[in-house]
Parts: sequence; C-alpha cells; structure tokens
Amino acid sequence: MSRLPYVNPADAPAPVRDALQAALPLNFFRVMANAETAFPDWMRWGGTLLTDLALDPLLREIAILRVAQLSDVTYEWVQHEPIARSVGATEEMIHALGRDEIGDECFTSDQRIVLRFTTEVVRDVCPPDDTTAALTGLLSPREVVELLMVIGQYMMIARVAAVTDLDVDKPMGAAVYGARA
Repeated sequence: MSRLPYVNPADAPAPVRDALQAALPLNFFRVMANAETAFPDWMRWGGTLLTDLALDPLLREIAILRVAQLSDVTYEWVQHEPIARSVGATEEMIHALGRDEIGDECFTSDQRIVLRFTTEVVRDVCPPDDTTAALTGLLSPREVVELLMVIGQYMMIARVAAVTDLDVDKPMGAAVYGARA
C-alpha cells in the first residue's frame, strides 16, 4: 500500500480532476496529484516528453528503462517495457537492459552511447568529456537536452515511486500516447 494517499478525482479541485480524468488511471498519477498546483502542468510536461520530442522514441525508451534498472524501481520498468517494445525495442534489448549489459551487441553503437551517457548522468551527474563528445557527435543539441530532460524526469519518477512504495499497476503500454492532460 502506498505511503501517500491516492487522490480520488471526485474529491480533487477542478484542474486536478480534469488532468486525472484525461489520463490513464495509474497509481503514479494519483499520488502525484497530491501536488495540486503543479500536477496539471506536470502532466502536460510528461505528455510532451512522450510524444513531442526530436529525440528518437527508441532512444528515449531505452534511456528510461536504463534509469529504471539503475534505480531498481519495478513500477517504472513495468510501465515502460511495453512502451519500449512498441517503439522498436527487441526482446534481446529488454533482457540485456534487465541484466545490466548495456554494451551488448544487440544495441547499435549509437544506442550504446546513449545508454553509457544515461548511466553516467544517473550515477555521476556529469559524464566524462569523452562520453559527452560521443553523444554530441551523435545527437543535435536539441536532442541532447531532450535526453537530459527524459533522464531527469524518470529519475524523479523512480524516486517518487520508490519513496511512496506505489502499488504496481498493470502495464498500459502504448495507450499512454492517447491519454494526455
């Protein structure tokens, strides 16, 4: 059982209720809705990160799974594994990420750079110059900043899920794209 209450949309202020009703019925959203003034804008932000970036969706999702694996957060992994599959992650990629094998041959060299960068941001905050140079040789400045936004967002999500001890919802998969506040 969650350490914080799940907000009931019927009891929430109108902006929170509207955002919850537009979203998938996930425990994570219902906990985040406790932050009444920030929640509706945060939901829009999250929707943007999932649907409106220049960053390749497969790179986004393998970075999210890497954050989940490094953070040891089941909730995030369960929700994003099917999303990753829907944007092209293979069974081999999913298993390699779960085993902490980011150098596996199932990943392209570009994907390995993104995974190394993600790992170093999560573990060390600032990746070494060689990793950053490899990434900036691969991605545009916009995509690098978007990747950092994704990493930061999902580090926060992992920590909220862990601290609140959320009940794990069934995975929603690609349905997340149709539900935006």
